[in-house]
Amino acid sequence: MFNNKTILVTGAGGGIGSAIAKKLSSAGAALVLVGLNQDELEKLNQELGGQHHALQADISSDEGREAIFQFCQQLNNGIDILINNAGIGQFSLFQKMESDHLTAIININLTSTILLTQKLLPLLLARPDGQIVNVGSIFGSIGYPGSSIYCASKFGIRGFTEALNRELMDTKVSVSYFAPRATNTAINNEKVVEMNNELGTKMDSPEDVAEAFVKFVNSSRQNFYMGWPEKLFVRINSVIPSIVDKSLLKQLPIIKRYL
Repeated sequence: MFNNKTILVTGAGGGIGSAIAKKLSSAGAALVLVGLNQDELEKLNQELGGQHHALQADISSDEGREAIFQFCQQLNNGIDILINNAGIGQFSLFQKMESDHLTAIININLTSTILLTQKLLPLLLARPDGQIVNVGSIFGSIGYPGSSIYCASKFGIRGFTEALNRELMDTKVSVSYFAPRATNTAINNEKVVEMNNELGTKMDSPEDVAEAFVKFVNSSRQNFYMGWPEKLFVRINSVIPSIVDKSLLKQLPIIKRYL
């Protein structure tokens, strides 16, 4: 499926990132695994047969992005696909957030992702059919209490994806958007898991997300929203947001109790 494709995955050491890497590896891709923890990356690479590249780099720094670019530039064929997966979450009241936490969410999830994409775009434009796949969230379309800054970052990624894809329509590089719903990974702490259980909110496994993701990347679709009824809520929220307001208002006491 991905034979002769070189794919860079940011946040490869995390739950969704590592699951995506495993699926892509089994589909024949050559991977550049990017993350902050070299030991995690090396361990993942060994699980995949040791045939990929493990690159410790911080996408939030100029030095980290330059290191990624230099590494990919020296590969025989550069990279064919960039998967912007790295990100950090939030479950906190906006008024109680520390400024450092707020800034970090925007920086990692949005600003750094945009800057890395800009840095690597020349390599993708040099390939016969380059792809950029941005991992967003259902919360990139539905504002959710306790996730105001996370939502802002993912709303931004969704808009960036749409605009950049249109900007590159006269090239051979496509830009697409993949939006998982709640996923059972370390990005969601115990309180989030307990709240979701009480609200009856389904949480997908990283493996299920990765399977859907790989199918999406192999398709010609521009966006994908995972899960039901979440994808229905996305449509409703875009047309009649007051319906979603009423639904969330009923949930708000439970949400705030866990916050």
